[in-house]
Amino acid sequence: MIGPATSAACADTGAMNDTASGLPLLHVHDACATLTLNRPAHHNRLHVEDLQALGQHFEHLARRSDVQVLVLTGTGASFCSGFDIGSIDEGPASTSEGPRLFEQTVDALEALPLPTVCRLNGGVYGGATDLALACDFRVGVAGMSLRMPAVRLGLHYYPSGLRRYVSRLGLGAAKRLFMLAESVPAAELLRMGYLDAVAPAERLDDEVQSLVDALRAGAPLALRGMKASLNEVARGEADLAILRDRESRCAASEDLREGKAAFAEKRPPKFQGR
Repeated sequence: MIGPATSAACADTGAMNDTASGLPLLHVHDACATLTLNRPAHHNRLHVEDLQALGQHFEHLARRSDVQVLVLTGTGASFCSGFDIGSIDEGPASTSEGPRLFEQTVDALEALPLPTVCRLNGGVYGGATDLALACDFRVGVAGMSLRMPAVRLGLHYYPSGLRRYVSRLGLGAAKRLFMLAESVPAAELLRMGYLDAVAPAERLDDEVQSLVDALRAGAPLALRGMKASLNEVARGEADLAILRDRESRCAASEDLREGKAAFAEKRPPKFQGR
């Protein structure tokens, strides 16, 4: 089962972990990675050093062709309370240091070539709402809620986050979440498309695992290519030549030949990502 720090699919620790520091923990096992936010006493709020660690983990995972899926989750009662507000200074510097690093970190998560699943083990607040939105899929625990309080703090949200909200949820939902700053329960988040599934706590890992299994059943070359293409289409940045190139590479791939053979032989395919 997938959980805050270990899972059946993702249970191997490595040199990139530091459980005592409070920094995010990365576990990789059997082609699946779990990245766990690790400040439960502070609702997993993100400090500059956490963002730097997340960026390093994302760079590491982007280079690993053997990792097929990433699960992002948190420890404790909350998924994440967003960026540490106390570290935001007034004036121009506030847009170029921590907050800008936060934006870059979330954009790096969205840009990961491998598919990503956010396991929302509890409430999600502030910038963490965009961190979760940057994942390809989101599964929330029953009873969780979301709140984006930027306007109540006097903050204007960063551009790529606004784009993500509008492109994924639509303008009306984005205005509701940003401008009203209300607390939105899990059932409503499911209805508006922020969540892909909601599960009681005892079923959360099973629900996440089913998504992980479905993603791992796909051909990696096609899966990664279509993720990139869909995100580019959503941002209005799609280049037809690039999309056609991805289409052609999949058409000439060993994975397609294996997929066709497996279909004809009525057996599960064994994809190699090439």
